[in-house]
This record gives sequence, structure tokens and C-alpha cells, in this order.
Amino acid sequence: MFQNPDDAVLREILSKSRCIAVVGLSDKPERDSYRVARYMKEQGYDIIPVNPMLQEALGERAYPELSAIPHPVDIVNVFRRAEEVPAIIEAVLKLNFRPTIWLQLGVVHQEAAEKARARGLTVVMDRCLMVEHRRLLGGGNC
Repeated sequence: MFQNPDDAVLREILSKSRCIAVVGLSDKPERDSYRVARYMKEQGYDIIPVNPMLQEALGERAYPELSAIPHPVDIVNVFRRAEEVPAIIEAVLKLNFRPTIWLQLGVVHQEAAEKARARGLTVVMDRCLMVEHRRLLGGGNC
């Protein structure tokens, strides 16, 4: 059964990471993906929108898919439905770098998470990046 990393590991991920690819980032301020990405950007992280329907979000160039990002990222933050997670995990496994995969609150796919873990990736599932950042590192308001 899948188990999320403990608080010490989450704190280390959040402390050492600087670049976050946000899969499913919306350009609508009322959406959770926008609020979380904006918060993380305000905390000093580089945000890379991944959404084939956008040219940009939060003032950053958007990419249609993970493989189009021209540089490594530290975290792949996923705001997509659970049934889309296996394809996202497959895309991450094809990258030339090994980011943490962070599935947002409400996004759960046990089998895909275990597959990623078996391939050496750190996976966080069903947790909000913003909430965990505030809880573990402190941070401003959203």
C-alpha cells in the first residue's frame, strides 16, 4: 500500500526544490491550480505551466507537455484527474531527470504511484503543495 513520505522528507523536497512544473495549470484565478502555483511563485519558486491550451500563465510561458520543457524541473505538480495520472507518470519516466511527482489533494492513483516509486521516483499523493509548504516551512497568504 502506498504511503506518502514523512514530514522530514517533504520538508527536504520543499527546501531543496526551486522549479515546479504544474501539469494542468489554469489561467483562471479562481481555480486551485492557479492559486497554488501563484502562492509557490510568491514563495520564490520558478513555475512552469504545462497545459496545451495555454500560451502562458502567471506571466510564464506554458508548455504543451512535460517533454517540451527545455530544462529539468524539481517537482511535477499534477492537477489532473486520477485516470490521467498513469500517462503523466509514463511521461515523467521518459525524462532525462528525476523530479518528485506531487499529486494534488484529491488526486489518487495507487498503481501509477507504486510504478513511479519502483522506478526510483519520490511520489507525494493526495496532498496540497501549498498547504504542505505553509505547514512545514511557513509562508505568506495565498
